[in-house]
Amino acid sequence: MIRRIAAAVAVSALAATPALADTSGSIRLSGTVSLTCSVAVTDAGAQLNILAGSSNVAVGSVVENCNDGAGYTITVASANGGSLKSSATGAQPVTYTTSYDGTNGSGGSFAVTRSGAQFNKTAAVSVTVPANAQAIAGSYSDTLTITITGK
Repeated sequence: MIRRIAAAVAVSALAATPALADTSGSIRLSGTVSLTCSVAVTDAGAQLNILAGSSNVAVGSVVENCNDGAGYTITVASANGGSLKSSATGAQPVTYTTSYDGTNGSGGSFAVTRSGAQFNKTAAVSVTVPANAQAIAGSYSDTLTITITGK
């Protein structure tokens, strides 16, 4: 009888031992950053001298922000195809050249390409108008639109 009791005690001791638990685990972390590009345009309210001409007149500034690591493109577009226009009888359009952060363009639009992300980059916008001593009296105007697009 003593032998049977010893065997029963050994089986009970094995059944009471807990199973081994995992000693480590992992949690996957992830996040997303949305593409965000913006421009803040400030109009300097400059007046251009059409009769005598105006050279490199600061007409505004732009603050660029874009978090695209591949870069982005700034497009400068003229509503009048690069001309100041007047509704005065007999007035002819006055062509001009625009400079954006040192890059010159004329005509309807031109682009400036950035090779990486930029934050709070300030760019100057200036205009050069050749002298036109025979310009007809009246108000001449155009609108420049600055657009930013991530690559």
